[in-house]
Amino acid sequence: MPNGQPYVADITIDRESATPLHAQIAQPLTELIESGTIPPGTRLEDEVSMANRLKVSRPTARRAMETLTNRGLIVRRRGAGTQVTPMRVHRPMSLSSLNDDLEKSGVDPSTSVLDWKLEPATPGVAAALGIPVDTEVAYLKRLRMLRDEPLAIMQNWLPTSIAPQRDELEQHGLYACLRQRDVRISAGYQQIGARLATPEEGRLLNEPAGAALLTMQRTAYDEQHKAVEFGMHVYRASMYSYDETVLA
Repeated sequence: MPNGQPYVADITIDRESATPLHAQIAQPLTELIESGTIPPGTRLEDEVSMANRLKVSRPTARRAMETLTNRGLIVRRRGAGTQVTPMRVHRPMSLSSLNDDLEKSGVDPSTSVLDWKLEPATPGVAAALGIPVDTEVAYLKRLRMLRDEPLAIMQNWLPTSIAPQRDELEQHGLYACLRQRDVRISAGYQQIGARLATPEEGRLLNEPAGAALLTMQRTAYDEQHKAVEFGMHVYRASMYSYDETVLA
């Protein structure tokens, strides 16, 4: 909106209608958001302003906004106000990289490398990569951004001989970097789950602590069936989902 002003929807309240007032507010807002008339990331007027403008009670305005929140259409954050949920990423259950999938969909992602170091493999990492415990591996921690919105925190462990450098990872996805090293992923084992965000994850992902996160743990193998990457990723559930076609 111009001058950073919040979006104010043109809503007509019919006090003679049998439809509850909160639904009369929530429904047109839902239609505007789902149609794209109100773009992702747009800041909306607060419930106090809405209640005063539409001459309804504040609990009525709050209930309307809670309806949109429960449908995943808006996010409400202290200090940032109410915003239309940023663009959602729908990803197939396939062996691919997030960066590659986003680029194929026409979105230009960006990456911040939060950490890059060599460290001894823990028992869990060693088991995933099929190497002895304490073998030196490269540890990568990245924050993937989508249109200036944080989307995912990705942690990966790789053999040092094939690990991309920090500057490469800021320009390209991990699997693209591996392909440049003639390492091609041919198979993988992954687990999808969910949990609540820690305070640190909430800070990085612009979500409150305790917000819902999707998790993905993956071990990827090259064409010689050698484990070349172990990853533990978390994604904002408000922006990210997995899609899978199920046949009878």
